[in-house]
Amino acid sequence: MAATPLMNEFPELTHLTREDLEDLLNDPTYFQSIFHSLPQVKELYQAQAELGMANEAIGRANLSLQDRLYELRTETKEAFDEAKSLESRWKDVEREQREVYQRFNPQFLLLRLRHATTAQDDASEVLASSFVQSSTTPSTGNDASDVDEFVREFRESRKVYHKRLMWGDRWASGQVSWEDG
Repeated sequence: MAATPLMNEFPELTHLTREDLEDLLNDPTYFQSIFHSLPQVKELYQAQAELGMANEAIGRANLSLQDRLYELRTETKEAFDEAKSLESRWKDVEREQREVYQRFNPQFLLLRLRHATTAQDDASEVLASSFVQSSTTPSTGNDASDVDEFVREFRESRKVYHKRLMWGDRWASGQVSWEDG
């Protein structure tokens, strides 16, 4: 038989006669049996079977990891939720911190000093008024020890008032400096 392109491409068919080749074209069952006996087709089916088994092995491996992945997903979600909660809490803590630090702000401290100065002045005036009223009442005369006690308390009260007034004046005139640190 002469070498044809078919025979060059499929040397496995060289042993078939012309009648066998015609039967091959006309009989699908015969064609299938010859086709599936070709080495290239056998190799293709073998490779397909190996790929299928490899795919199944990968699928089983993935399924074995599924529970752990679900656990990790849950843990990740919980960690994310906690981070969001802490982020929200952070804003509250920063606000509280600003409020706390504001009490140590120089302007706030000056305001507190001025209020304390006024309160001290009022307290010393109340002390003086009560002493004057008690000394004008005839039934309760003030003896020397009462006067000494009043003078001591009034002097101490006024000393605190004048110190605060002096500090406030110095502060207002810029003689007090604050160093952060």
